[in-house]
Amino acid sequence: MTSRPETKIPDEITSPYPIIGAGTIESGFGRGSAELGIPTANIPVTSELNKLETGIYYGWCRLVPRNQECAAKQRSDGKKVYFNNGTKLADDELETFPMAMSIGWNPFYNNETKTAEVHIIHKFRENFYGADLRYAVMGHIRPELNYTTKEALIADINKDIEITKDALSKPSYEKYRTKI
Repeated sequence: MTSRPETKIPDEITSPYPIIGAGTIESGFGRGSAELGIPTANIPVTSELNKLETGIYYGWCRLVPRNQECAAKQRSDGKKVYFNNGTKLADDELETFPMAMSIGWNPFYNNETKTAEVHIIHKFRENFYGADLRYAVMGHIRPELNYTTKEALIADINKDIEITKDALSKPSYEKYRTKI
């Protein structure tokens, strides 16, 4: 594993941030919640996100339910997941929350597809596959790394979450909470 570089969060937002965007939540690989205990919402890698180097980013996000028919769909691992399009989200789950976003190939899992995986820093009561996720990427935490153990990966993700919380508590970042 490449060693984790030190993260320095600037007091003020620097270019190219913020990057404002949206995507509809897709089913992923079934690893975030089940295997790592850190749920993620997978969204398409847009052209804007694809311009960023692979790595971990921090920012704000919020869920927007979609008024579409709910349906069960089969995930790539064969498991069926229920797409409720966010219609079961409670009002307090529609607020803007901090997020840590991974953009990349997930070398620990040897992904063949580049992904954007968002860990929303909030505990939700229901799944929300099919909902829209609006986001503001505010900055970069670190490059994408490979790991020799799942425990090392989980430890780094938890550190990314703490860095995200600290970064977004700065006044220059906090004001973007209401802009998505």
